[in-house]
Amino acid sequence: MATAQGKHHDYHLVDPSPWPAVGSVSAFVMAFGAIAWMHHMFAAAPIIFGVGTVGVIYTMASWWGDVIKEAQYKGDHTRVVQLHHRYGMILFIASEVMFFVAWFWAYFNAALFPADAVHATRDAVFGCGLGTQAGACNVPGTWPPHGIETFDPWHLPLLNTLILLTSGTTVTWAHHALLENDRQGLKYGLILTILLGATFTCVQAYEYSHAAFSFAGNVYGATFFMATGFHGFHVLVGTVFLIVCLARAYAGHFTPKQHLGFEFAAWYWHFVDVVWLFLFLCIYVWGRGAETMAHGAH
Repeated sequence: MATAQGKHHDYHLVDPSPWPAVGSVSAFVMAFGAIAWMHHMFAAAPIIFGVGTVGVIYTMASWWGDVIKEAQYKGDHTRVVQLHHRYGMILFIASEVMFFVAWFWAYFNAALFPADAVHATRDAVFGCGLGTQAGACNVPGTWPPHGIETFDPWHLPLLNTLILLTSGTTVTWAHHALLENDRQGLKYGLILTILLGATFTCVQAYEYSHAAFSFAGNVYGATFFMATGFHGFHVLVGTVFLIVCLARAYAGHFTPKQHLGFEFAAWYWHFVDVVWLFLFLCIYVWGRGAETMAHGAH
């Protein structure tokens, strides 16, 4: 099948692009600046970090802008290309699932085997965290460690769960509105989803500011903040993803038959929702129950 460019196949041969090289250099500069800044190596470190960050953002905007042009104006995203893009997005989400599996694994490894020799050695070397009573972390078989006061899952965590579940409903509304060529429904659904995502981030930031434990010095805090913190980062990424989709919706880019960018944003958002449900049940609810039983036993 011939395309708008006169090709006689359904595949997209990507044009030469400077963005992989520019992005790599920018990412290196950003990482170098961040490390130098955190270690107070020299005064110009924040400037180097800022230059690298600007380079990364510019690369992202330019590269994704080229992809939008390929899809919207050049006709490069044929049905075959769209199918393979879907495969790529599925594999990307699968890799993200395994990323979170690692943090769940770390959490349950510490939670289910708190008396393991490895954990006992770690506690002896690093301690059990801020506010822990002297010698309390040497109590075998205790999870969470003594001195750790977990969050009440039926307060802010439950509120954030309801917020994310509602946002999954609104992004689905936007998707179905697009399939029906309802442009206003698409925009309203996206706006509500973005607002809910931003609200979730604000509530989580407030929750973090009132945590009774720290990231450093105890395995509970480390696993809690790594798992929920990376999820929060994914919420931020998904919110930016949806903001770009909203801008494209106002520009009239999406059609009922051509809307891969929005479809992938919706997939990603639903993935974020599901991960949060597991975090809520495993870390907040189950973790709170373990704390109650541990306190009752001692």
